[in-house]
Order: sequence, then structure tokens, then C-alpha cells
Amino acid sequence: MLAPLGVEIRMSASVGAADVLAVAQHADAVINTYAQLPAELVDRFERCRIIARTGIGIDTVDLAAATARGIVVTNVPEYCEDEVSDHAMALMLALARNVTRGNTLVHGGSWDLAAVKPIYRVRGRTVGLVGFGKIARLVAAKAQGFGLGVLAFDPYVDPADAAALGVELVPLEELLARSDFVSVHAPLTPETRHMIGAEALALMRPEAVVVNTARGGLVDVVALAEALDRGAIAGAGLDVLPDEPPGADMPLYGRPNVILTPHTAFYSEESVLDLQVKAAQQVALVLTGQDPVYPVNL
Repeated sequence: MLAPLGVEIRMSASVGAADVLAVAQHADAVINTYAQLPAELVDRFERCRIIARTGIGIDTVDLAAATARGIVVTNVPEYCEDEVSDHAMALMLALARNVTRGNTLVHGGSWDLAAVKPIYRVRGRTVGLVGFGKIARLVAAKAQGFGLGVLAFDPYVDPADAAALGVELVPLEELLARSDFVSVHAPLTPETRHMIGAEALALMRPEAVVVNTARGGLVDVVALAEALDRGAIAGAGLDVLPDEPPGADMPLYGRPNVILTPHTAFYSEESVLDLQVKAAQQVALVLTGQDPVYPVNL
């Protein structure tokens, strides 16, 4: 994608600011996955015309700073929708059927049905989707295939659009109170940080579970641990955490009713190839004077 343009590619030694600046200060384009690009770093990019984020979220980039310098910021919003929605469903089903707890018991030499009780029938229960974008809509369709009812909360979605997909759009408080599975699919913004915190968890059913495959900062893990401790909810499945990798004091370790995966929901061999190709495509378009397909700040 970039080789025919004669582009020289320089790799940063790490995501640290000094290493990023060493390769990006005089670059025409920056392709970024995990590095934080705050204003003080973006302001030192002397020739940059595009910052291409290899991912969906753009919370690692200071958009205001990039825009002020005339730098186009792009993401790749269409590359892992099936993978993330599959992962969300996998976490919900594994929690519903106590799969990981049963697996641990059997591997440890125990064959005990009582140890994995209670298990409830999935069909007829309710999934609440916090955010109703593309991935959440795929979760809705897959959940409906298992006989689950679907609620959604999203202040930017027309209720008629949700109803056309067989989904009832409701306020967040109502969603939390009615759902057996709460699956989080919102972007991380100052307004949404810790939106699943102590107050939200207090509204949930004791038999309900929380699943997060979006952004770690959306769920307050300390409040979640406290809710689990007092039996306010039944379990959680998290693919993302506020700090990655988490520290040794992360309060959700060692709980049989909590499934933790290492930010792998996005991953498949196919999705990674899509991601790399589409991010490079945005750079190629901008460097040749064309409009990118996935602009965030134009």
C-alpha cells in the first residue's frame, strides 16, 4: 500500500513519548496503535499531515491539537465488528453457563454439579446494550438468535431505528434494572468514564452480569468488585481494563464469577489484516492529496 509511494517507514522503539518523537517529529504521517499522543507531543510534529489510528477508538489522540495543526486524524471503524460481537456473546454465554468455573473444577479433579449452580436458561432472558452502534447491533442480532430479548440505551439513536431491529430503546436506568446481561459498547469520553459505577451497579439485578468489550474506563472496577462482594450482581466478563496490563492490586483477580481476557476481542487473523491495510490506505490517500475514507476531524 505504501511501498509504491516510496515511503520510508520508521518504527518507534516503544510507545514512550521520547521514542515516538524520535521517529515522528519529522514524519509526514504517523500510524499509531497504543501510544498516547497528547497536545504537547502532537505540537512537535513538524511535517505531519495525518495521524492514522489502527483501531476504532481515538481517545489516544488529542483531536483538538491535531485539528489546530491541520493534521487529519483517521481511524478504522470497520474491521473487527464480528470479532468483538462474537467475544461479547462468548463472555455472556460462558457466564450464563458457568463454563470457566466448571472447567477449572474439572481440571482440578472435582466433578461437582452443585459447585456450578445456579445456572439459568438463556432463552427468554434480556440483554441490555449500553451504546447501539455497529458492534452492538451485531450483538443484538446474535443475542436474538439465542432467544434473548434486547434493550439498548443510546441517546444518539432514533427509537424507530432500534425498533426496526427488534430492539427497545430505553433510558440507562431502566436498562440496568431490566437486563440479565449488561453489555457495554459505548465510546470512552469524559462523560462516559465510569458510567458503569456504583450507582449503575446498584440498579442491576442480583442475578445479572456485566460484560465490557469496549473501553476499560467505562467500568469502575473498584465499584464492580464491591458489587460482587456484596452479591449485588452475579458476575462479570471483561476484555478491557482501565490499566493494561493491570497491576497486581487489580481487585477482580481470583474470582470464579469473573472472566478476564487480555484485550483480545478485536483479534482474528483476518481482522488484523483488515486493520493494517485500511490504516495504510488512509495514509496513502492523504499523502497523494486525496480525502481519507475514515476521517475523524475533517
